[in-house]
Amino acid sequence: MANLGFVGLGVMGGNMVSRLLGKGHAVAGYNRTRAKAEWLVGQGMRWGESPRAVCAAADVTLMMVSNTEALQVVAEGPDGLLAGLSAGKVLIDMSTVSPAASRALAVRVREKGADMMDAPVSGSVTTLQQGKLSVMAAGRRETFERVKPLLEDIGPKVTYVGENGLALSMKIATNLSLAVQMLAFSEAVLLAEKSGISRETAVDVLTHSVIASPMVQYRGPFVLKLPDEAWFNVNMMQKDMLLALEMGRKLDIPLPTTAVANQFLTAARGIGLAHKDFAVVFDVLAGMSGVTR
Repeated sequence: MANLGFVGLGVMGGNMVSRLLGKGHAVAGYNRTRAKAEWLVGQGMRWGESPRAVCAAADVTLMMVSNTEALQVVAEGPDGLLAGLSAGKVLIDMSTVSPAASRALAVRVREKGADMMDAPVSGSVTTLQQGKLSVMAAGRRETFERVKPLLEDIGPKVTYVGENGLALSMKIATNLSLAVQMLAFSEAVLLAEKSGISRETAVDVLTHSVIASPMVQYRGPFVLKLPDEAWFNVNMMQKDMLLALEMGRKLDIPLPTTAVANQFLTAARGIGLAHKDFAVVFDVLAGMSGVTR
């Protein structure tokens, strides 16, 4: 049993904590909105009053926050994670943020005698709950070996990819395909539907066909009915697409399908769908096609 901290208890972070508690670990957690964490307190999670308090109480602290700015907010200041660090502790950032910002934070963590890894995940709430999540990890190899069993309690597929920041690069490279696949899937559904095939039949055929990646299988049915609570909303998806496009610019790699999918996310935001699951790109394309949900 590990003595853990966890900062950021949203949909994914909260379900990770639930899984860790189920594995027998002791977890202290913090979230900006405490009400969203009460279900975890009911499962045995100890509430921490600040990121600093959580980090000070734990040997290993994990975090899952929304973006680079949120990472800086929870890390900085008198109540931030950095203030709670001491020698021997480990910080694991499972968020998807700027690789450069993550590397810069790792330098400051090591100045305190602690260590840091970036360990973003690939998958959804469903794959997490099913125990099928995959984890990419980057940082010092010896620290990876220390925390690998803990990461395996979150998802069984844990891959070491190299030095700090490279797991984030791998995650961004992975995530750009999500929106591209969803847009292509939407095109196929609408082409079938306007040909006279029912939407339900088209979704059934496509999600059991050669194009049915795990993402298409679990998110494809969202073109029939969006979830009440977004698994990964438009704003979050676009954040990752913009990170990818910026990486492409710096590395001289054209990302044409990423750029097109990003424009559909912008259109979704423009018509007030920013907080819907990013599968709502179907609605944007459907509207352009004269089709209603």
